[in-house]
Amino acid sequence: MLIGGAPALARNLTPTEDRPLTPTPYCDDGDDPTPAQMEGPYFKPNSPRRTSLVEAGTVGTRLTVSGYVFGLACKPIAGALLDFWQADNRGNYDNVGFRFRGHQFTDSTGAFRLETIVPGLYPGRTRHIHVKVQAPNRPILTTQLYFPGEPGNSSDTIYDPRLLMTMGNSGGTRTGAYDFVLNVQQDPTDPPDPEPGGTWKAGTVYRPGDRVTYGGATYECLQGHTAVAGWEPPSAPALWRRV
Repeated sequence: MLIGGAPALARNLTPTEDRPLTPTPYCDDGDDPTPAQMEGPYFKPNSPRRTSLVEAGTVGTRLTVSGYVFGLACKPIAGALLDFWQADNRGNYDNVGFRFRGHQFTDSTGAFRLETIVPGLYPGRTRHIHVKVQAPNRPILTTQLYFPGEPGNSSDTIYDPRLLMTMGNSGGTRTGAYDFVLNVQQDPTDPPDPEPGGTWKAGTVYRPGDRVTYGGATYECLQGHTAVAGWEPPSAPALWRRV
């Protein structure tokens, strides 16, 4: 959504924007779902779970990206998966390891926070960050986030101004804010989702190679973890692979 040609967040900010984000932000009922974009050639599954992509010796301008994940009724979605990947300071993607790749889940208020760097440029594209967003047991949204004021925005054929982050600075670190609105119905009159059944259970310690059933399908564990609600196999492709 754009207001006066500038990017706007799904939530309404108070005049004192330096205050912490409110636990239950107000969302504009008129927001459309966040538009999808191409995955591109550099996505890799099984990224590590982490909220910071900055490692020892990382070169580049520090950037913190934060925001919320909402559904269509403007209610925050807890336990939503966000899988980020981007180029390094020189515009290169790590296709061997997992530098500048990582996934995380929104907290109980639907909030997320990512520490990274401003990605470099590579031929044919403006500056951007890739992300996959998935509410528990819902389809995956694949999209990209953009930076306002970039010269390459006008020449990038897939650039979409609806995906502009709201940028700022804090203590020498650039800050970007963006709220994802997923195409998820949140009508309280809707009947609850049926219990999927199966052998997967929250609280269980799973190791790579373990197999479970969930919703009539079989899944294989990709990364060792202790299962919690919101990380059911269909909701956590970084943790489970359908077999």
